[in-house]
Amino acid sequence: MQAMVLRQSGRPLQYLQLETPEPGEDQLLIAVSHCAVCRTDLHVIDGELNKPRLPLIPGHEVVGTVVRAGSEVRNFLAGDRVGVPWLAYTCGHCQWCTSGRENLCEKARFTGYTANGGYAEFIVADHRFTFHLPDNYDAAHAAPLLCAGLIGYRSLKMAGDANSIGIYGFGAAAHIVAQVAVHQQRRVYAFTRPGDRESQAFAMELGATWAGASDEDGPEKLDAAIIFAPVGSLVPQALKNLNRGGVLVLGGIHMSDIPAFPYALLWQERSIKSVANLTRADARDFLRLAGQFQIKTSVQLYPLKEANSALKDLREGRLKGAAVLEV
Repeated sequence: MQAMVLRQSGRPLQYLQLETPEPGEDQLLIAVSHCAVCRTDLHVIDGELNKPRLPLIPGHEVVGTVVRAGSEVRNFLAGDRVGVPWLAYTCGHCQWCTSGRENLCEKARFTGYTANGGYAEFIVADHRFTFHLPDNYDAAHAAPLLCAGLIGYRSLKMAGDANSIGIYGFGAAAHIVAQVAVHQQRRVYAFTRPGDRESQAFAMELGATWAGASDEDGPEKLDAAIIFAPVGSLVPQALKNLNRGGVLVLGGIHMSDIPAFPYALLWQERSIKSVANLTRADARDFLRLAGQFQIKTSVQLYPLKEANSALKDLREGRLKGAAVLEV
């Protein structure tokens, strides 16, 4: 099979021909149709997330078709269209797994990081961490739902019942979660890179109440804010925009250092939470919701061999929405 492979952190991916993997008894062999490109892939490839499995096939927003199921699989058949997200395995019996917080399992494995991912013609995935997809999306537009959508949804859940929500960094995750929040009749305020009029206009098209630069004060104090941009200096700025009792959710897996800030920005029961991974319950709930109304996923397609170009465009902020590799 053809695959894009990371052999050394900080180096471009290599196009290689590899043996097609064989599924274990609890696994599915999936023919990959599309795989979205996530900022987490950049963090893995650039070495900002350490200890990846090397050599590694990145990619964890995978859409494909089941080719063959292992002997213990009962809930999938050959020909089923499925999605494979970031969370690839948990132990099932630790304190985190047994308390509904399997996203914190210390033995967890992750697609495209500690297990091979979807920048390839085929992938093997544990059937317990694989999901049927709603029918109202084609494969390319379903791919971003599997991380940008899922992490955005978990971030929104952690924001609680906030009526006014600020979103910092209007990329793949933000453009999906903004639509979910608007569908839930919340007010969305989009904070983009200064001068990025295109992203601000895009946010308004998706139903945002207001869009402006990330160094601006919004038109009202916010009940909650979510930061998707991996920029630590946004934390004090977002806190400044929160109302009393507001919550700030950090939606990324990696962020630059957070600068010191005065306690007054956190006082009056403001709080900061980080998002770690996702749970299968998150995936089921979000995919059910995505089947109930049409989320517009904005995608830019690249052939698999051009994965490095897609990553470069993401790194340099040239994308509106999500890059998706077409296998």
